[in-house]
Formats: sequence, C-alpha cells, structure tokens
Amino acid sequence: RLQKGWTSPVYAFFEPTPNIEYTDGRRSHVFKCLGKNCKQHVRRYLDKGDAKSTSNMMKHIKSCWGEPAYEAVQDARTAQLARTTVVQDILKTGSITTAFERKGKGKVTYSHRQHTKTETKAEIVRWVAESSCPFEMVNDQGFQSLMKTGRPEYYLPSPSTVSRDVKLVFTRVRHRIARMLQSYEGELNFTTDAWTAPNHKVFVAISVHLEHEGQPLAILLNIVEVAKASELIKVRINKKTNWTTTSHILVRTWQKHSQKYCQTSECQTR
Repeated sequence: RLQKGWTSPVYAFFEPTPNIEYTDGRRSHVFKCLGKNCKQHVRRYLDKGDAKSTSNMMKHIKSCWGEPAYEAVQDARTAQLARTTVVQDILKTGSITTAFERKGKGKVTYSHRQHTKTETKAEIVRWVAESSCPFEMVNDQGFQSLMKTGRPEYYLPSPSTVSRDVKLVFTRVRHRIARMLQSYEGELNFTTDAWTAPNHKVFVAISVHLEHEGQPLAILLNIVEVAKASELIKVRINKKTNWTTTSHILVRTWQKHSQKYCQTSECQTR
C-alpha cells in the first residue's frame, strides 16, 4: 500500500522494492541505490512523522549521480517514467546528455561519465575555437589543476596537438560547408565587408546567407587580406577618386577565394 504513494521521480534511482529491516524493534525501509558500484543504502524509519520524506534520498542522488542527473528527472510525472526515460539511459550509456535532449531541455548538458581521450581532444578544439583561447592554455597550471585534481591520470593534449587538431577540424568543416553550398537548391546571397586595421592593412570578410531547415543562416566563409591594399588606401585618401577601383579590387578578391566554396561561374560572380 505504501508503494502506491511513491510517485516522486527520486524513487527512480533506487530499486523499486526496498528491504524491510528492524533495528532495536523499529521497522524501517532500506532503499538500495541503482548506481553502478554504489553500495550505499538509504534507511527510512516508519515510526517517525517524516516516514515518507525523500530528503535523504535526494541528498544521496546528488552526491552519487550528480546534480544534472537529479535535474533531468524533475519533469517526469512518475518514478516509473523517470526510471525508463532517464535512469536506464544513464545506466546503459553512462551519460545523461541523451536524456536531456530527449526531454527537450534547452540548457547545457553534462555527461555523468568522464570523457574519453578522443572526446577530450574534440572538446578542447571546440573550447579554444569558440572562446579564442591560445593553444598554450592546456599547459596552464591552474587549468591542469582543475582538470586533474581527483583524476591525475586524466589525458590532456599538448599545445602542438591542439594546434594540429584545430587545423584538421577547420579543413574538414570547410569541405563540409563547400559541399552544402554546392548542393544547395535555393538561392545563396553573398556579402562582403572591407575595413582597414590600425596597422593600415586592409581586410575583406566574405559571408553567405541562406535558409536552412526553415531558419535563416549566416556563415562567415573567410577573412582575407587584400593584396593591393595600397590602392584602397589611395582611394580613401584622394577624395577626387571614386570607389570604382575599390569595387574592382573587392570583386577580384571575392572571385579568387570563392573557388573554395563554389564551382560554377554564376556562383562566383553573384
């Protein structure tokens, strides 16, 4: 009869049927954690006013499974639903990322297991690329302390390895974008923007705009230094000269670098 009221998602992390034990004549339910290699039990005495309290179970879940795992089951209406949609995935894959995505949560996800060597390299490539971190960051003492404390054997790549991996990923992504643009059935809109850096070097940015899966998508294709920067500077200094020369330089720069992404002459001159 008591089990009918155990609908809280926290029960999903424990065996469905607890053991009944007696201690000094006091009856209690002992819940065994489902975590791998976990030998902890949560005891709940039935002669107390908080006989249905789940506070100790919640504390154990957070320390054993982690906060993300606990948060992942909060939207489940019953313990059975949480057990089949979240806990079983964690026990099978060791990760709650799949469970988060399946539940449609729009938040950052973290895995319940440690990264493999390949996954670590991939995550570091993403980190240095998105956060503009120097490759030497992996040798930083503070960073290594954060990564290796509690797991001194954890693999961290060298700066040269990170540099090589970033270049490799860049090359593969560029080829992937090229194939996507070449096979795109709709219209592609290319834009350019030019500016002069404080060191008097002139750069041109080339981007493409398209609709992808019903959503507008803008991709920065390249940023290149204009070879004839002196001509652009002269145009800006000499007020009598119009911007025709500038336009010709931009067009030549675009035609040169667009070949990496487009093969047809129509695409290159659009």
